[in-house]
Amino acid sequence: MERLTAEQLRKEQENTLSAQKLHYGFLAKILFVVMDLIYGKGRSLSKFKVLEVIARVPYQAWEHVAYIAITHTYKKADFARRIFDRVQESRIQQDNEQWHLLILEEWVHRLQIRENFLLYRIIPQIIAFFYYHVCWFLYVIRPSMSYALNAQFEDHAEHEYMRYVQEHPELESEPFESAFKSDFGDFKSMADAVRQIGYDERVHKEESLSRIRDARFS
Repeated sequence: MERLTAEQLRKEQENTLSAQKLHYGFLAKILFVVMDLIYGKGRSLSKFKVLEVIARVPYQAWEHVAYIAITHTYKKADFARRIFDRVQESRIQQDNEQWHLLILEEWVHRLQIRENFLLYRIIPQIIAFFYYHVCWFLYVIRPSMSYALNAQFEDHAEHEYMRYVQEHPELESEPFESAFKSDFGDFKSMADAVRQIGYDERVHKEESLSRIRDARFS
């Protein structure tokens, strides 16, 4: 994933906040409503952790379907290769979401934020379980439907992260301290680290949208 400078990140935050959100479909709206009902409409580090647990799910589902397809198309080398390339892409995106989660976990622990075990450990896994099967089912029926749902989720996450930085100007003076700097990137402030996460979500969104366009013109 591309790592931006502090100046670039501020510019991308402005771009996100001035951009119109995607049109969210029924499934995306249901997911966001459930999240707000359980965790509140406000933005918080703990709620972002839940978002990241869920964010990995589509890539896991796509990878699973792709592996099944490979086992049935091994005689068609070119097609199998294209599927494997998709698997690698999904894994990269999944790993990127994992770094987001680890950094947020680290931050919550450092701030000694107390979290309810049921709300922040059990329920996220339940939501992720159902979301996984929805993404998997949509991908089997029509991949573009699963890509569209993921694009809507990533668009939501992108705006939430950028809005959070806007709401918390104190993050500009808070140094970015993390054991994962060598993996995720070194940033001057926590504000820039959160902006980078938001930018990553936009990249994931655009990748899903490009897959939809590819499907339409293939």
